[in-house]
Amino acid sequence: MDKKLKVGILGGTGMVGQRFVSLLENHPWYEVAVIAASPRSAGKTYEEAVGGRWKMTTPMPEAVKKLVVMNVNEVEKVAEAVDFVFSAVDMSKEEIRAIEDAYAKTETPVVSNNSAHRWTPDVPMVVPEINPEHLAIIEEQKKRLGTTRGFVAVKPNCSIQAYAPVLTAWKEFEPVEVIASTYQAISGAGKTFKDWPEMVENIIPYIGGEEEKSEQEPLKLWGKIVDGKIVKAELPVISTQCVRVPVLNGHTAAVFVKFRKKPTKDQLIEAMVNFRGEPQELELPSAPKQFIQYLYEDNRPQVKADVDYENGMGISVGRLREDTVYDFKFIGLAHNTVRGAAGGAVLCAELLTAKGYIRPKTEE
Repeated sequence: MDKKLKVGILGGTGMVGQRFVSLLENHPWYEVAVIAASPRSAGKTYEEAVGGRWKMTTPMPEAVKKLVVMNVNEVEKVAEAVDFVFSAVDMSKEEIRAIEDAYAKTETPVVSNNSAHRWTPDVPMVVPEINPEHLAIIEEQKKRLGTTRGFVAVKPNCSIQAYAPVLTAWKEFEPVEVIASTYQAISGAGKTFKDWPEMVENIIPYIGGEEEKSEQEPLKLWGKIVDGKIVKAELPVISTQCVRVPVLNGHTAAVFVKFRKKPTKDQLIEAMVNFRGEPQELELPSAPKQFIQYLYEDNRPQVKADVDYENGMGISVGRLREDTVYDFKFIGLAHNTVRGAAGGAVLCAELLTAKGYIRPKTEE
């Protein structure tokens, strides 16, 4: 790419926004041109607006410290300065849908980390290795919005990243029933232990809306485009429980699977480690070279040892074994704010760029 695309980050002062900022530092295709946030942050430098709330383990990039934060509600003004935006705004779902559509209608593509548009029938919800073909629905969405290049694309919930890719790798064996219990890090709620001290040495067996997302969103990933809408798959049937645990980063899943076609353990491992998608074929900048790794040790995967596998963009799986009620069970681990949030959205944007959906506005 001759010249980097100019990116805006909507909601750039929050935890996911900060993760976008850190991941985009020195990105070969993109440069952060605009950070937009609430009116109370607008007019301050990014460094001033974030203040002591920088939650990343790496320092704030020098290139963004002096950027003056713009008002996210001044849609036209922000849109004029960028080629596309990442959305991580903290608003009600109705407000998020409205503002993301508003940006799209300025002919500015929106790649969203938010859940508001995940069930809009003509909005692709994409894990690039799983369902890149769903990007084709964008043409239908443009008709609805009345745009030529503006659209909204979203990534799915962070909790499904530890098992949906694995089940996709096993598609040939036809999973029909899945039980998944997820053990979810506090950064998934935008928190650290400093600002959520009650999570120290504690678990909370409830995360609002999470179980519904964890059961239904994989079915949209595996769905088909029919008559201009994405129609979700019927199988496998998924039942989940989602628990908040005292871990900073990394969602772990304990998963039980029943198959229509009975595989062997060796077949399942081979299918996982050989699973590749378009990001690997296209060698996208953020794509993990090895998407799913299998760990043979009985005590792996572990958050401390494995959460940063492939810079947080890979999935770690272990303890695959036969089960007495279901066919097989395993433990999966994914980085919830990298692969599960900002990193997954960046990879989605890279795929959209490679396929020509995102391009410089100067080309118009």
